[in-house]
Amino acid sequence: MSPRVHPSGMNSRIPLPQHLSATPFTFQQGMDAGLGRNRLRSADLQRPYRGIRTPAIGELALLERAIAYQQKMPPHAHFCGITAAVLLGMPLPSRHERSLVLHVAVPPPHRAPVGRGIRGHTLSVAPADVGLWREVRMCSPERTWCQLGALLTLADLVAAGDYLIHADRNLPALTTGQRITDAVGQYPGRRGRRRLRAALGLLDAASESPQESRLRVAILLGGIPGVVANLPITTSGGFHFRADLAFPELKVIVEYQSGLHDSPAAFRADMTRVSRLEADGWYVILVNKDDLDNPAELLQRIRRVLATRP
Repeated sequence: MSPRVHPSGMNSRIPLPQHLSATPFTFQQGMDAGLGRNRLRSADLQRPYRGIRTPAIGELALLERAIAYQQKMPPHAHFCGITAAVLLGMPLPSRHERSLVLHVAVPPPHRAPVGRGIRGHTLSVAPADVGLWREVRMCSPERTWCQLGALLTLADLVAAGDYLIHADRNLPALTTGQRITDAVGQYPGRRGRRRLRAALGLLDAASESPQESRLRVAILLGGIPGVVANLPITTSGGFHFRADLAFPELKVIVEYQSGLHDSPAAFRADMTRVSRLEADGWYVILVNKDDLDNPAELLQRIRRVLATRP
């Protein structure tokens, strides 16, 4: 099929049919819609995977890549592991969160898929462990967390699990601690099993951020008991706060300060909050990323403060 030509002599591409203009489609679907081979090789169409086309809108994010690849994925395949975790929004180390590799699983005896940007796996998964999430077929939250046991450190695994079981006023929890416990009991994989079981005892649905979770794990593994996540506190002046981590009996708070606290307004608010808490006898330990990078020294500091409290 020859390209259309404007009266000015400049080439004009045939417009995509409406049903193909905003979604990935297969090469064959394009042909069936009346687009010729030359049109399907035009520069305004990306080819993220062999036999797949999608309108060129810049680099595709992981979800867009998954939706594109699903056009050619066999019905017995699904996304798993790191890919499923990222699509669920689970907090992961940055190298995993930035990865654009798609982890795709098939049950035996099917052969694991191969291809550019694809990492195939052969996994035995019950039908109940696979479902639709954000338009793609993938592992359940519980099975995905189990698969992370062989890939993440204990602290990162707990942070991911806390995210799954945490609920707030706007969003329900993706699962429950009991369902995760049941999934670990039924998980057939051996790699990471010991870490999964250790993480189960450290999960806390009250945790509201990955760094809070990692900080709590460091404190607990350091043998410091009595810590409570997101303790609500009302000061004598009637101000309401939630302490990231607290030792209520000793009136000690350990607060993680992320980059969200860097603005002048946030800095002033933090100063006022700490002052109000300290006026009521609380001791506030502020912790940042550098402290978490040296947990041994941080734990010594926390122990010294706790030892001086009446």
